[in-house]
Amino acid sequence: MDSYTIGQAARLLGVSVDTARRWADAERFPTRRDGLRRMVDGPDLAAFCVELAREGADGDETPYTSARNAFPGIVTAVKLGIVDAQVEIQAGPHRVVSLLTREAVEELGLEVGARAVARVKSTSVFIDRG
Repeated sequence: MDSYTIGQAARLLGVSVDTARRWADAERFPTRRDGLRRMVDGPDLAAFCVELAREGADGDETPYTSARNAFPGIVTAVKLGIVDAQVEIQAGPHRVVSLLTREAVEELGLEVGARAVARVKSTSVFIDRG
């Protein structure tokens, strides 16, 4: 079973180490000591990630969509072509890049600094062990 330090857990959660420590101190997820280090077991961290995502979704107006992989973030770059466009979103620790039509970018009002959600639906998803 994989275990993570508080620092590693913070990176995976996309928060500061101080926030991860506060959550652990508040017993939002269990930790144990490995010598001097506080460790989080992988299954416990995974369960907390799911809980955290549900909390973030509470009160949000979720659009009706079949795309279940949503990455809320902020637009960090927009490159406009004559017909197409490239949009980059920083969603926590993830950089998501999408190619779409220029018309769609303009209709959505996508510009650097705007909040956006990248939704992914794919028949080919590759997963590497981290």
